Amino acid sequence: MKRRAQLLGRLEAGSARVCVIGQGYVGLSLSVGVANAGMEVVGIDVDAARVDRLRAGVVDVPGVDQAQALMALGSGRLSFATEADAVAEADVVVICVPTPVANHGPDLSAIVAAATEVATRLKPGALVVLESTTYPGTTEGTVLPLLEASGLKAGRDFALAFSPERIDPGNSKFGLANTPRIVGGIDPSSTEVAAAFYAQLVDSVHTVSNCRAAELAKLLENTFRMVNIALVNELAQLCSDQGIDTWEVIDAAATKPFGFMPFYPGPGVGGHCIPLDPAYLAWQSRRDTGRPYRLVELAMDINEAMPDYVVRRIGDALGDRGVTLRGARVFVLGVTYKPNVGDLRESAAVDVVRRLHAKGADVRFHDPFVGSLQAGDFSRSRSALTGAALARSDCVAVLTPHESYDLDWVVQRASLVFDARNALTGARRPNVVPL
Repeated sequence: MKRRAQLLGRLEAGSARVCVIGQGYVGLSLSVGVANAGMEVVGIDVDAARVDRLRAGVVDVPGVDQAQALMALGSGRLSFATEADAVAEADVVVICVPTPVANHGPDLSAIVAAATEVATRLKPGALVVLESTTYPGTTEGTVLPLLEASGLKAGRDFALAFSPERIDPGNSKFGLANTPRIVGGIDPSSTEVAAAFYAQLVDSVHTVSNCRAAELAKLLENTFRMVNIALVNELAQLCSDQGIDTWEVIDAAATKPFGFMPFYPGPGVGGHCIPLDPAYLAWQSRRDTGRPYRLVELAMDINEAMPDYVVRRIGDALGDRGVTLRGARVFVLGVTYKPNVGDLRESAAVDVVRRLHAKGADVRFHDPFVGSLQAGDFSRSRSALTGAALARSDCVAVLTPHESYDLDWVVQRASLVFDARNALTGARRPNVVPL
């Protein structure tokens, strides 16, 4: 009780010492937020090269707010290390490590490694928070016993909670501070302490009854998006067959002020969350209940098939002009998973490039965030975006429409433009083929 009161006092005074394990876009964004809130923070990452760059003031992690990061670095409150020694003096330890999907299930090896390192250094009275996206039960079933191997007892000697990251890379409207935080602890005391920590960083904290509820809430958020994207991806295929403008239909439906939320089709889903989080649910359902999560698995299948569909549509558009896909010169604009972000993780656009290449197309690409691309047997450096390059292409495929692209200029110079994202809405011309 005394230790909890002391930690709450340090949190409220802004004098708590924090360690953030993992300095990808989630962990680094959190470290930056902690430093700018006035607390000392050590960002820990096993990637020595990344740590060296950050120490030198080079912030090249996609999705991290550059201005905020430079402010934090300039404050003197943010430092970096490759070893977790600073955990021994930390009041708060936050684990923000990757949780990829391997063999159709979650790979928790990074969480296990991080928790094992923390356990050897954890001081009594500290708070440990897991932010890495995972399936319900991970905090209590995996992290807790690893931490208790230290001899300390969760809930008595240290607090433990789960608080899912909610960062949307490239979103200028919602960032760390104005996106509400979900917090669920292993007991009410842990929830209270974790909520007090995040209250120093964000405008609103929403507490839930336990870690499992918080873990599942994060999966629900992204599964909701994935399922609805699958819905409109399949709708786009129907609309194409029927000669109906998909986006006109969605925009019309969106005029209803209740009961509808617009989602938009594209070449598939990408990024660190939407392609992966639903897989945790599907995996856990089969493991724990023996039942498939049918809607989720079907939606995953639909989205995973979209790159092939895009390649077929490009092939059809070329065929209508008497050009076969094999040997066709295809210039791809944008290969990251979303506009205005330099992140290639799970990018559907990369899958399209790989499939076009496998079909025998001569594929070139341009992306302001990507200097070179390796996708299966496809390996090429970025091509210059010039009028001549567009003119000599049989098809220009707009897969990720970054704001820096002047698409009207592209349409004027290309003989055929395939628009996978409705980036040319209102500019439908004879040489523009929509998804």
